[in-house]
Amino acid sequence: MGQPKFSRPKTQTPTHPWRQARIDEEHALKEKYGLKKTGGMKEIWRERSALRRHRQLAMKLIGRVDTSEGHFKREKEEFLDSMQRKGLISEDADLDDVLQISVENMLDRRLQSQVYYKGFAPSMRAARNMIVHGHIVLGNQKMNVPGYHVLRNQEADIAYHPSSNFNDPNHAIRQEMDRRRQTVGGEESAEATQQVRDAHTDEEFIEQIKADEAAMNAAQNALLLAEKGEGISNHQGIEYFHRQLKKFSKTVFAP
Repeated sequence: MGQPKFSRPKTQTPTHPWRQARIDEEHALKEKYGLKKTGGMKEIWRERSALRRHRQLAMKLIGRVDTSEGHFKREKEEFLDSMQRKGLISEDADLDDVLQISVENMLDRRLQSQVYYKGFAPSMRAARNMIVHGHIVLGNQKMNVPGYHVLRNQEADIAYHPSSNFNDPNHAIRQEMDRRRQTVGGEESAEATQQVRDAHTDEEFIEQIKADEAAMNAAQNALLLAEKGEGISNHQGIEYFHRQLKKFSKTVFAP
């Protein structure tokens, strides 16, 4: 029976703990959605338990003789409205569509997944770290629970916390995400990136490269003359050559 003042756990654990197929599937989900490395299986079991309750209620309503009027109709409409608000089904879905919901659909509604899908984090694990450390808000409320289920009308309220460093567009992670967005899309994005690079290659930069190349050639000639005993000394020629080589390398191979 348990302690009367404590509610019974709603999360159901697997009936057989050592089935290899189930363990492999859960490990794949844990890696895909960036769940906790220790205890991540419990998060999957929690979502499966919630999904099982949704399916049981849908099957109960499907088994009714008539749900077109009266109490059963109201119960059906309220259940479908609730599932639509949670973002698990579309607006024109029916009870049969509830039975098609998978555990992946449940995991997609987590705040951690939504932060990643909205482009606030470069990976699922980064999204989890941002939430845990207080960098994400939902409206005016700071969120630190990665497993919170985001409602459909709350998706637009996800943002960085006002005091978070990620609000700066010049932050390294923000720039890395912008770079990834530009490179996604195949050949068209590659061509667009090349056009941006060509636009930044102006006349002044080309002239600078030519001037440095000419200085490099002059340094080589000075070193040859020094080796032959003509012009400057051998030691001075070597030092001059290395100075020009270092200057040339910084200009041409700079990121």
